[in-house]
Amino acid sequence: MKKTYYSLGIFSLAIAIIGIYFYSIIYGTQIKHDTKIYIKSTDSLPQVLIALDSVCNDISDIKTVASLKKYNHVKPGMYILKEDMSANSIINLLRSGKQTPIKVTFNNQNYIENLAGRLAQQIEADSISILNSLINSDFLKQEGFTHKTVLNMCMPYTYDCYWTISPNQLRDKLLQAYKRFWNANRIAKANKLNLSQNEIISLASIVHKETSYKPERSKVAGVYLNRVRVGMPLQADPTIIYALKEKYGRDTVIKRVLKKDLDINSPYNTYNNRSIPPSAIAMPDIDAIDAVLNAERHPYYYFCASPDKLGTHNFAKNLSQHNRNAAAYQRWLNNHRIHR
Repeated sequence: MKKTYYSLGIFSLAIAIIGIYFYSIIYGTQIKHDTKIYIKSTDSLPQVLIALDSVCNDISDIKTVASLKKYNHVKPGMYILKEDMSANSIINLLRSGKQTPIKVTFNNQNYIENLAGRLAQQIEADSISILNSLINSDFLKQEGFTHKTVLNMCMPYTYDCYWTISPNQLRDKLLQAYKRFWNANRIAKANKLNLSQNEIISLASIVHKETSYKPERSKVAGVYLNRVRVGMPLQADPTIIYALKEKYGRDTVIKRVLKKDLDINSPYNTYNNRSIPPSAIAMPDIDAIDAVLNAERHPYYYFCASPDKLGTHNFAKNLSQHNRNAAAYQRWLNNHRIHR
């Protein structure tokens, strides 16, 4: 009888040891600190396990739990693995497909190609797929954009989405945000200025390039709108820089616009053309767009960079006053040896 009890005791102890062993495998801590794991749509289970191996304490435990729970259907996404998560919690999360949303951001993208590259850094899709979606001819025709003006649609907001969002889904999200931006109030202001949404954003891109000093933007916008009203050319140097880069390469560094540059043959030459450029010369921020829609009404038709307070401008009502301001700024450029 004693032998029987002894055997049962050994058996119970063995069961307990095995239980503790499997408990430690299933529920033991695997993650030391919060970390991210990216699972691509093309990844297989071995690839997922390789990714987990770099962030978990014991990949063999992960493999054991994955086998026990029959985890073999990979669900792509970006998952945040929390501190102290167990193998059981990790596999449950990956099996559920409950990926964590990400925040997609961008600004200061001067070309749609640059934007596609910036977006590709933040989601699974590659830049070519994103670009092809944005410039899809059927989409452009349906929404009234062109290859150039589709950049206007991309408002520099923060977008909540999943890492696995498709290029078309992301494009549609951008379009929805654009349409929300152009609410009844903003449309009414654009109509009052007798300008289209494209013209507003094109003008805003010039204001954005002319000054980063936000308190001055509505005043700068007022100068350009005064010129538009009387049919004067905008004569905006940032449009000349844009035209030069279109001709000589987008990476061309241009620190100063020269007199000879003003003759460049381009629809973006606002010295020779009296109209607002056919598209934005850069991605304006929201403040610049609203600066145009809420432009200051004043008698100024000219402005020039101030040599006394860099980043601001001196405004003038007439050409003779402007020429004096411009001469002072040119002297400052020469004194500081700023040429091309």
